[in-house]
Amino acid sequence: MAIERPIRVLVIDDSPANRRAITAMLESAPGLEVVDRAADGEEGLKKAIALKPDCITLDLEMPRLDGYSFLRLLQSRAPTPVIVLSSYGHPADVFKALQLGAFDFVAKPPKADQASLESVRAELIEKVRAAPLARRGASRRPTDPFLTPAVFPAAVPLARPKAPAAPVSTNTATVVAIGASTGGPPAVQKVLEALAGLPVCVLVAQHMPPRFTEAFAQRLDGALPFRVQEARGGEPVSPGRVYIAPGGAQLELVEQSSALVTQVSQPAANDPYAPSVDRLFSSVAKATKGLARGVVLTGMGSDGSVGVKALLKAGAEVWVESEETAVVFGMPHAAITSGPVTQVLPLHALGPSLAQAISTSRGSGSFPALQPKK
Repeated sequence: MAIERPIRVLVIDDSPANRRAITAMLESAPGLEVVDRAADGEEGLKKAIALKPDCITLDLEMPRLDGYSFLRLLQSRAPTPVIVLSSYGHPADVFKALQLGAFDFVAKPPKADQASLESVRAELIEKVRAAPLARRGASRRPTDPFLTPAVFPAAVPLARPKAPAAPVSTNTATVVAIGASTGGPPAVQKVLEALAGLPVCVLVAQHMPPRFTEAFAQRLDGALPFRVQEARGGEPVSPGRVYIAPGGAQLELVEQSSALVTQVSQPAANDPYAPSVDRLFSSVAKATKGLARGVVLTGMGSDGSVGVKALLKAGAEVWVESEETAVVFGMPHAAITSGPVTQVLPLHALGPSLAQAISTSRGSGSFPALQPKK
């Protein structure tokens, strides 16, 4: 019986204390091996090329060669899954790193108490174990226009105006719920770009910690013609609106006074994820009575599979990213095995096909648009 070799990790951080701490976290788990450590990006790049690790953990702020320059050079010379360790105080840095090819990120805790450190250890180990599953080059082909520098541009005001809220009497909004995890931020943007101009209200559950979801929403708001915001609760279903589930909380859709509005709540003790795709999808299935569309994109694990069953049982459509482009095929695979989903498509085809389906549905799956609360 063959013995599986350990997952080999290279740790890059300019702090000796951080290098020791990260090494201890990783080597506390069976099946993980720290093959070497580097104090800056220049040293790290040499070791990455020579050692060919399965995964790299990376600090972004380093002397000689910073994390961003390291990522640019690594992707051209020795493509390797990279997990960025980022401060809670600099969430925008994460999206730049993801744009440059990082596999995922782990937020350093604001406080170094035992509970916070244990949470980081568990998350880091989980993501390092998933890194070898990443399909490098699947959704990141050089010929794909999705990979141009326009991906995740800085959040600056657009020249074109955002779509205003429409009068109740003349417009409808189709509800689209999107769930994603690892590799999700650029995939979510890709789908939203395809839906631009349609009378849709989009709810997004992207696995991400607090503060990072707000930065994610701001970044999308600066890049898209939608009004994108982190949900606070009480926002109405209205065309041209995108609501991002807050990190550490649950976003659901509920009916209040014959209107559909968002609801944000604290996670239950048994919720494995916050935000949870299952919670969002299940609430959308119930509130819309199946007149909605669910979308499952790249991600680890099986979050969304229960919600997919609820959507399908209610008669809703479910669109799933295919293995061809999913960075990690865990969530899409779980969705596909949950029931007869509507479509399984590569990312570059999913958004346009979904947009075509919505534009030709003649109101199916739509609800009266509501004026935002003053």
